[in-house]
Amino acid sequence: MPALVRLLAEDAVLEMPPVPLWFRGSSDYGLFMERAFRMRGTCWAVRELTANGQPALAAYAPETGGGRRLHTLQVLTVTGGLVARNVVFTDPGVFDAFELPRHTPAGNFAPER
Repeated sequence: MPALVRLLAEDAVLEMPPVPLWFRGSSDYGLFMERAFRMRGTCWAVRELTANGQPALAAYAPETGGGRRLHTLQVLTVTGGLVARNVVFTDPGVFDAFELPRHTPAGNFAPER
């Protein structure tokens, strides 16, 4: 996961309220993401967004049989060009607030702008 670690501040934080999941440091953050990709595959897609003026993304995980399922909404704090914090939401109410489609069809992912 070396490429991911280069995007993270050394003391980057990943949290998933209200789940008691919290990682600090690019190494632990990277290990968590490595595990997620091992479990769910690497064919994820993202839709770029903003949330409260901060960069954000909707992450879509691959589904068995094709297509992708909305997995998380992630709000990033970027400092000095590096991700310093990533707050990850899985609450359907948050998805609804951003009017995110829950599924995408198989094939190329073409996010709405």
